[in-house]
Amino acid sequence: MIVLAIDTAGTGCFAAVFDSTTDNVLASAGADIGRGHAEQLLAFIDQALAESGKALSDIDRIAVTIGPGSFTGIRVGVAAARGFALALGVPSVGVSILAALARSAAEKYPGRPVLAAMDAKRDELYCQIFEAAGTPRTEAQIVELGDARRLFAGFDGVICGSATRHLTDAPLPDVAQIDVADIGTVARLGVVADPSLGKPSPLYLRGPDVRPQAGFAVARA
Repeated sequence: MIVLAIDTAGTGCFAAVFDSTTDNVLASAGADIGRGHAEQLLAFIDQALAESGKALSDIDRIAVTIGPGSFTGIRVGVAAARGFALALGVPSVGVSILAALARSAAEKYPGRPVLAAMDAKRDELYCQIFEAAGTPRTEAQIVELGDARRLFAGFDGVICGSATRHLTDAPLPDVAQIDVADIGTVARLGVVADPSLGKPSPLYLRGPDVRPQAGFAVARA
């Protein structure tokens, strides 16, 4: 299976072409751009395809990160994935950043459960626990910092993600530093994802920051 993987859920914008038969990333492209995902994503996809030697018609599945993360970035990636899937007549699947972070941690620390914890700002964390085999133990959730410290006190596994420093006084492992999902991991999770669950949808654990201003609504006829 040839998978086109897309990640726009954070400040980065990445695309990769993955061959599940050889378990190999054929090519990847992207950068930590901060903003402008909509303007640059297609160029990164074109670059990854060109360097992989594959055409869009060779793609069997689209995998896209669905969050948690950037409200606008997630929308860009999910819309692109669903658009490509519709045009190509192939399935599209969603991959959570928390699952991708946990998968990467589990590969370095096998046999242990993983708590993926991302800094959501405002003294809140995005959190989810996964079993050693990778299956979710809990649902993805947003938790206030104080509650998270109590909830995960004594966790007996590996903690990964940028919020690790808030949850342990132990020396931080290498998987604790960033919230950037490896694009190859996104592709691998996309291979085993179940397309019958439906089209990918954004995983928003918090509502948008921008809301209509009260008092400025135009009355409808």
